[in-house]
Amino acid sequence: MLPRDPAQPHRTASTLELFFDLVFVVAVSIASAQLHHARSHGDVAHGIASYAMVFFAVWWAWMNFTWFATSFDTDDWLYRVTTIVQMGGVLVLAAGIPAAFEHGDFTVPVVGYIVMRVAMVAQWLRASRGAGELKGATRRYAAGIVGVQVLWVTFLLIPSGPPQVLAFVVFALIEISVPVFAEYRRQTPWHPHHITERYGLFTLIVLGESLLASANAIIDAKNELDSFVPLISISVLTLVVTASLWWIYFWAPHHRAITTFGRSIRYGYAHYFVFAAAAAFSAGIEVELDVLTGQSDLSSIQASFTVTIPIAIFLLGVWWIAIRENADRVVNTAIPLGAAVVLLDAVLPIPVAISAVVLVVIVVVLVRHPPLARTS
Repeated sequence: MLPRDPAQPHRTASTLELFFDLVFVVAVSIASAQLHHARSHGDVAHGIASYAMVFFAVWWAWMNFTWFATSFDTDDWLYRVTTIVQMGGVLVLAAGIPAAFEHGDFTVPVVGYIVMRVAMVAQWLRASRGAGELKGATRRYAAGIVGVQVLWVTFLLIPSGPPQVLAFVVFALIEISVPVFAEYRRQTPWHPHHITERYGLFTLIVLGESLLASANAIIDAKNELDSFVPLISISVLTLVVTASLWWIYFWAPHHRAITTFGRSIRYGYAHYFVFAAAAAFSAGIEVELDVLTGQSDLSSIQASFTVTIPIAIFLLGVWWIAIRENADRVVNTAIPLGAAVVLLDAVLPIPVAISAVVLVVIVVVLVRHPPLARTS
């Protein structure tokens, strides 16, 4: 298991990586569905806190595997088996998400998370045998991950509520400091195009989840309304918004955003908000449909914010990590301004429609102002 060449031509995602992503479709779908139910029943604060914690585990496990794979992927039988073990951990975590939302019981998610992380430790220890000058970094990764897993076990002993949320924040900060600790002397090699392709593929997963969840919600709601016009309107607007988010995300040449260690950390970590917002958007559409059919405890304005806030976070996140340094003044004005307008339009009578119009305008601006020409 030798370090991969970061300049290898034609490096693309492997079929194993694509297979690995499939289990995350399950986890993201369940987390989004639980967020939808919590919001519709008026349990907004608890729902958002639970979603943030669960999605962190999903995102961090996926991201750690992705960055390890770009550096040490061998695709031999042992690497494949260890990866499949990690996939099993994701499915265990996904199975425990409903209990985490409903009862604050994170036992099953933590067990699944530890399964994933122990498998990751095995990968790092194996890589250390042939890592050469990177042996210290690989062993620091292994030691750091093991240490944090002890903290997650103690997390189960903390009562639900504010103490649990506070402990999660502290433990999560320690968790995300492991790569900084491991690579502060010498960095493992990453392939810019491979990494950004992997992030793009995960973005497609969460955007696809938005379409699927929204479609299922619309199908379920069709028997609750006398007219199909509102459902058709929401269907069209959901497609327009999702397509616009896709267009905006893939406008920028993302490989330019990870040219240094610091920039790669920013790119990788900020994607937590991009991914979480994209998945939360589908939950917002479902909440809007619940309000339309009289099945939600939220007001129309409150329900609108469940759609507009994720859109605004997605826009600002993508702009900050990938667009702003590759765009001219017009684009760098249009996107933050558009995010602000989207965030505020929840108080208007047709917020989803206004958001769709704003996003289409941003897309038009991007078409007329292509990325600045720079060397890679």
